[in-house]
Amino acid sequence: MNKKDFILKNGEVCDFIGFLSKGCIRHFHLKDGDEITCDISFENSFFTEFNSFNTGSKSQISFQALEDSKLLLISKKKLYELYEINPKFEKLGRKIAEKVAIRNTNIAMSLASDKPEKRYSNLLKEKPEIFQRVQQKYIANILGVKPESLSRIQKRVFSKLKS
Repeated sequence: MNKKDFILKNGEVCDFIGFLSKGCIRHFHLKDGDEITCDISFENSFFTEFNSFNTGSKSQISFQALEDSKLLLISKKKLYELYEINPKFEKLGRKIAEKVAIRNTNIAMSLASDKPEKRYSNLLKEKPEIFQRVQQKYIANILGVKPESLSRIQKRVFSKLKS
């Protein structure tokens, strides 16, 4: 997958679960015509659009490679065939779903209850590579702030770290 290629576009049905073995993928949705980045996946992570995957509805999320990436996709049909072959695959599928759901819940909870500085500090702890690999405007989206606010937040966080 080449940089800027789409794995899934808004309005398509997500009929797969993906595993990112190399690279970086942006998860975003459209709001009033603007792209709002809601998450970034790096190596060794699973991704899917659960609502679309489970219901067959059109996705409201797009996945786009931010770097040249290598990924593995398994279709819903093939996944369900594996579940029938061996219950261990179903257990693996449940564990993958739990990881993705926990990540989505943590993002939602942080946006609802944490101040931007706390969200920035958490991102710095959980995904430090994001600051070298991802554009500032996408990081600002993830934090729920405007790009121009991001530099002020960075200064406040780093001044507290120096103290």
